[in-house]
Amino acid sequence: MYKIMLAVTILGALNWACVGLFHFDIVASLFGGATLPPSRITYTLIGLAGLSCLPLLFRRQEPAEELL
Repeated sequence: MYKIMLAVTILGALNWACVGLFHFDIVASLFGGATLPPSRITYTLIGLAGLSCLPLLFRRQEPAEELL
């Protein structure tokens, strides 16, 4: 489950990178505008995915995982 949430969070980060670098919002362009319900739902899901990844920051890593 965390891998799915992490993937969604990374996609959201890539969208924000495009907004910052190119002034291009991928989500808004896919759904016809940033204020339309499909875009707002997508932004909400990305935000929730990011929040669900918070425990990964505090998870204790095994020595082998630190090398990855």
